[in-house]
Amino acid sequence: MCNGIADMSEEMQRDWVECTTQALEKYNIEKDTVAHIKKEFNKKYNPTWHCSVGRNFGSYVTHETKHFIHFYPGQMAILGFKSG
Repeated sequence: MCNGIADMSEEMQRDWVECTTQALEKYNIEKDTVAHIKKEFNKKYNPTWHCSVGRNFGSYVTHETKHFIHFYPGQMAILGFKSG
């Protein structure tokens, strides 16, 4: 579904991409984009979701099975996962 790496259902991937698209259109500041995505996913798929948005970052995360996504909408990298 996404142009990247995902360990989540097709439905959840669609929701993540849609939520991310809405957030990127609404906010210009990365921390606001992250807050929007986390709020929506915590509400719909229960806590605790983590998200990173940016053009230049590295990561190594431990996540719940079937709750991970990393993709690039344009020049921006989006990382999302559930843990804890």
